[in-house]
Amino acid sequence: MHDHESVSSSHLNDPIDPSDPTGDAAFADVVLADEHPPAHSLSTASVKVKLIVLGVFALITSLLYGAAAWALFPSEAAWPTAVASVGRWTLVAAGLVMLVSLLLANGRWAGSPRGDTAARVGHVLLGLGWLFFSWTLVTDLVLRLPLLLAGVENPTRSRVVALSLAALVAVLAVYGLVSALRVPRVRRTQVTVPGLGAGFDGLKIAVLTDTHFDAFTSARWSRRLVGVVNGLGADVVVHAGDLADGSVPQRRECVEALAEVSARTRLYIAGNHEYYSDAPAWISFMAGLGWRPLVNQHVLLESGADQLVIAGLDDPTGTSIPGHGPSLDDALAGAPDAPVVLLAHQPSQVRTVAGKVDLQISGHTHGGQIWPFHLLVRLREPSVQGLSRHGERTQLFTSRGSGFWGPPFRVFAPSEVSLLTLSAG
Repeated sequence: MHDHESVSSSHLNDPIDPSDPTGDAAFADVVLADEHPPAHSLSTASVKVKLIVLGVFALITSLLYGAAAWALFPSEAAWPTAVASVGRWTLVAAGLVMLVSLLLANGRWAGSPRGDTAARVGHVLLGLGWLFFSWTLVTDLVLRLPLLLAGVENPTRSRVVALSLAALVAVLAVYGLVSALRVPRVRRTQVTVPGLGAGFDGLKIAVLTDTHFDAFTSARWSRRLVGVVNGLGADVVVHAGDLADGSVPQRRECVEALAEVSARTRLYIAGNHEYYSDAPAWISFMAGLGWRPLVNQHVLLESGADQLVIAGLDDPTGTSIPGHGPSLDDALAGAPDAPVVLLAHQPSQVRTVAGKVDLQISGHTHGGQIWPFHLLVRLREPSVQGLSRHGERTQLFTSRGSGFWGPPFRVFAPSEVSLLTLSAG
């Protein structure tokens, strides 16, 4: 599709804009203190960071499993004493196991096989807790209230709601697990880019993002994912960040499969999760696999007299490391007056680039991953998934991502490999 490409380097030593509208830089400043931080672990963190993380985890645990205990074993249900006691203490134990597992997975055991085992246990319980919490609200609205209005008295009303909730969560957990672990399906989208030269009309861009290679991911799954991508015949393949959770040695086997992705141009940007571990190491590793990392840089594609700029904007979390953090001026430095496709991990970054680029490709949201979490995502992000317009010039495509983070569940937010076909219109 194109005849030539060149790369423009960013001014990596320029000062970074101190503004932090998303709060990512502030978070990174708390968690990451070194220029090249160690693999994600609380074991070497300051007491301040440990207390913050412990407090957040404890609050989440209390909310999720407190709601489950209230919904499944309320006093109004008048369950037999033994049943209520065993059920409540089981939920308390599940919450404690979740809390301890997540702390160990991100602390003393981080980066080890025991850490991966703890992560699996903790994240499964986290996902189940969220399902109980969110669907408690739903069943109260669509079941408890109608039963109350219909005159159904307790304990029958509370028992019907509790049993329905338990059955619903069980079904959704199985469905969500299957949906998360399967190889993502292809989502095809045509994007009209005004001013696109005829030489790039029909250009295919395959989008991987949020693969989050982690304790649940196997090298076999990675190879199957690559097979899906290679079957698309894309001209350009991009990975828009959140490559893996963990260090390069820990996730090497899964990520190495990406070396087999077949495309003339392969581009990569780091997401916030790379910066939670060791972004410089991941950037170097992807370069070694034949992918071109773009840290506030761009490549120029040329087809005859037509040109197309594909730029990579660094993640806001990168401001914790000198020379990193987003700078659109650096990313487009020296670029010709041509249509611009921008890779930016977080959709919220469109707020600072609207009107300056033609198409932004993002991930980060996972489409909400576990319904109805998308409602919370929407509070921060301008788009949860799909194609949207921001101003007269700029369009934003937000992928639901190819993997998942944390809980191995995807409920009503299926994973995807996105195939964008550009049209001159």
